[in-house]
Amino acid sequence: MTVVGIDDTDSRERGMCTTYVARRVAQRLRGEIEGATVERLLLVRLNPAVEYKTRGNASLAIHADCDPDRAFEIARECLESLAETADERTHPGLVVADSDSGAVPDDVVGFARRAVQEELPLADATARCDRHGFRTWHAGNGRGRIGALAAVGAWTAFDEWTYEYISYREPERWGTPREVDDESVFAAADWGYPEAWDTVDREEGETVCVPHTPGPILHGIRGDDPETVRAVAGRIDAEPVAESQLFVTNQGTDAHVRAGEDDRSVADVRDSRAYRLEAHVASEPETRRGGHVFFEVVDPNATVTGSDDAARLECAAFEPTKRFRDRVRALRIGDRITVCGEVADGTLKLEKFAVRNLVETELATPICPDCERTMESAGRNQGYRCRDCETTAATKREVPIDRDLEEGWYEVPPCARRHVAKPLVRGGFDAPTHPER
Repeated sequence: MTVVGIDDTDSRERGMCTTYVARRVAQRLRGEIEGATVERLLLVRLNPAVEYKTRGNASLAIHADCDPDRAFEIARECLESLAETADERTHPGLVVADSDSGAVPDDVVGFARRAVQEELPLADATARCDRHGFRTWHAGNGRGRIGALAAVGAWTAFDEWTYEYISYREPERWGTPREVDDESVFAAADWGYPEAWDTVDREEGETVCVPHTPGPILHGIRGDDPETVRAVAGRIDAEPVAESQLFVTNQGTDAHVRAGEDDRSVADVRDSRAYRLEAHVASEPETRRGGHVFFEVVDPNATVTGSDDAARLECAAFEPTKRFRDRVRALRIGDRITVCGEVADGTLKLEKFAVRNLVETELATPICPDCERTMESAGRNQGYRCRDCETTAATKREVPIDRDLEEGWYEVPPCARRHVAKPLVRGGFDAPTHPER
């Protein structure tokens, strides 16, 4: 077996797509090497917090049964001809391993796990490639070898996989507006849901599966069942499809989220990583300029009054998360929650959160039992009194609060979801869910 890993062939402005390059490699392996077979194409979403990524930070692996030397030659030719190296930010990399996809070295498997949750130096990738005798090629500074090596080790590194069925445009249409019938996309999305998810955002009226970049993709359908994603794609009325490809992928799995014993404290979070943290809300949500909503949390065993030295973490729901911000605005100081998201510049950018326990009461000035009017303060630390009835009360009273939240998980809408973030509709969560469609 041979594993071909590739990464960083696209450009935000000029287009291209590494999935398209991988398909081209797979086609040539089957067509030009006698007896060659391709078992699968693997689409691996790496750490979404990496600064130099393009939109989805995807690397690709082709699992093939063919001669590794010839596979290297073909893959290198494809990258040399298709990668958008005219963009100074594009630095493609190629790694070819003469190994079964499930038997790559342990340190490469560990590298793949880390690449989805951390930012790794190029030297770590090149050292492993040299150690194991992997064939490599690169252009520019060769940063793409990081993702290429991660793609080589990904099949063993992760247990949970989903699917994406990508349809590609005719090359002469690249860079022009896509011709897609939105009504058919929404109808296809309804037909395939919930096995196919994040196809559209119904409330925003957005066809999430149709990209806006100048690359070759017409649409991509994600889901848990390969036949369903194919069928949803077939129900969409659009311009001619030049070719298509099914990918096995870690999309929709939360593989990027750190939730281990060493990643549970608010004080220990680091930039460019994603976390799942248990916490108490420590400040009232505040809407700032631009419509972004911010609040602070502390660890569950810390007080929320600000009277101690407990570490605080700022959380944010940014404007592109749309209606999710209303869920965040409904939080109150003292609510116990679980937060999930990427940390950047010391702020956790919320992808989802779970309400564990809501504050159900608040303190209010006492009511006089005789005249039923609100009492007044009797002085500093002297309680409350009714001047007319001469009744008194030592403290404030507790009154119930109407809350707009229920216990359970809430998420950003499909239009704002990270590729690798797990939609609630996929299930497997530890509390009731409130999925967005």
